[in-house]
Amino acid sequence: MRHRNGNKKLGLPTDQRLALITNGAKSLFTYKQIKTTTLRAKQISRYAERIITKAKKDNVTARREVMKMINDPKVLKIIFNDIAPQYKETPGGYTRIIKYGIRRGDAASVSVLELV
Repeated sequence: MRHRNGNKKLGLPTDQRLALITNGAKSLFTYKQIKTTTLRAKQISRYAERIITKAKKDNVTARREVMKMINDPKVLKIIFNDIAPQYKETPGGYTRIIKYGIRRGDAASVSVLELV
C-alpha cells in the first residue's frame, strides 16, 4: 500500500521546494557529493535516483524527460556521458547518505549525500 508516501514539505511552498530539490540534484551530479540537512538529502536522493534510472535508457525520449527534470544542458551531458553508463548494470541505490553531525547555528542534522 502507498499510504502516506507523499513528499515532505520542507517548510516551503511548492515552487520553492521543487527549485531546492532540482538545484540540489544539479549540484550532486556536478560535484558528486553535497552537504545538506538530512531531510533535504533524502528528498534530493529520491529525485536523483529517478533521474539516473531514466538516464540509463540512453535514447531521445529519456534525454527529453531528464531535460524536463533538470533543465540544464551542461548537467544533462554529465548525466548521460559520465554517470548513467557507470550504473548501467546496477538496479538501484545510486546514492548514499552519510550522517555528518549537527549544525551549530540551529542544531539541524547534517548529512553528506554522494553518488556511490
